[in-house]
Amino acid sequence: MMPSSLPVVRLKPKANARAIRHGFPWVYDNELVIDRRTRKIDAGALALLEDGERRPMGIVAVNPNSKIFCRMLDRNPEAVIDEAWLFAKFARAVEMRDRLFPAPFYRLIHAEADGLPGVVVDRFGDTAVIQPNAAWAEALIGPMADALQRATGVTTVLKNGSGRARTLEGLDEENATLIGTAPDAPLPVVMNGATYMADLTGGQKTGLFYDQRPNHAFAARLCKDAKVLDVFSHVGGFALASLAGGAASALSVDGSAAALDLAEAGAQASGFADRFETRKGDAFDVLAALGEEGAQFDVVICDPPAFAPSKPAMEKGLRAYERVARLAAPLVAEGGYLVLCSCSHAADLTRFRGASVRGIGRAGRNAQLIHTGFAGPDHPLMPQLAESGYLKSLFFRL
Repeated sequence: MMPSSLPVVRLKPKANARAIRHGFPWVYDNELVIDRRTRKIDAGALALLEDGERRPMGIVAVNPNSKIFCRMLDRNPEAVIDEAWLFAKFARAVEMRDRLFPAPFYRLIHAEADGLPGVVVDRFGDTAVIQPNAAWAEALIGPMADALQRATGVTTVLKNGSGRARTLEGLDEENATLIGTAPDAPLPVVMNGATYMADLTGGQKTGLFYDQRPNHAFAARLCKDAKVLDVFSHVGGFALASLAGGAASALSVDGSAAALDLAEAGAQASGFADRFETRKGDAFDVLAALGEEGAQFDVVICDPPAFAPSKPAMEKGLRAYERVARLAAPLVAEGGYLVLCSCSHAADLTRFRGASVRGIGRAGRNAQLIHTGFAGPDHPLMPQLAESGYLKSLFFRL
């Protein structure tokens, strides 16, 4: 649709237009003049955003069903959002990733930070998985898949419709094969000397978490000849990396039997099966049970799901992070290492570190913080949007 034919949405006179001009990508519903015409704009439609003095600010995607009413797509008010525009975004993202990684296994699009608000794309060689977590991306999913294929040369494009973000946008949870044929078995992905098995059709999110790759590598440096415990292990993230780094043994704990089966398949494919074990169960229960058993490990890693996915959940989430630290710290041998992670964007680094240190202290242990890790460079951070820097990994020596 040409910009001149787009509906117009306008900021209230006292809304903070400066923040948007300086790069903040969202406009909340309480910042806009909401009239009858604005309410009639379809979820996922494009509009021209104007400031309170009717000056054009750019092309936005609109969702009247979301608190984030507008997402900035292009600050050029004359921009045309079509397949060519999408292709340019994908091509720019590919160029950077191909400089950073020797093989095409990475996060290709990290939402706002790559100029595609609410869109996540993970690449697995010749297959790409799109999570269209915003209504505009759902509306343009066909041209998006075509542009993605042209920019990358992938033969298969899958849509993953799961996730809390889609629910907040009023979208369904359907998965689909957009181009090509969905893989009928998990795909092997080599990272940090280990082979991971990614279930692209039945696994969590897009099938694998690339964000922890640099933290897996740092942990592996601590694990030579070590006895390792990896809690909330998913498909063996830290455990398999530690074994590649020379760990004597690794125990993966997770509540999902399917995830642990994939972890075992990864250990087998990596040649680590004889040093690898799994234990299925609630992570808190297993941590408590290991404490009662008097178990000790040289390195303990806890990488839980987002306990604080939103601001209202923050205090409860911080208590959960503190509890993880309190239960995990006694399992670390003297002079050993405790790695605590959070993927909750609502709990910033200072709060998460505070909760972790309180938990370690309540367990009667003293700690040195030796390293703080974040997501890898295929998960770029948008400086104006704190939510894009969600991952924190704290490495303590006890």
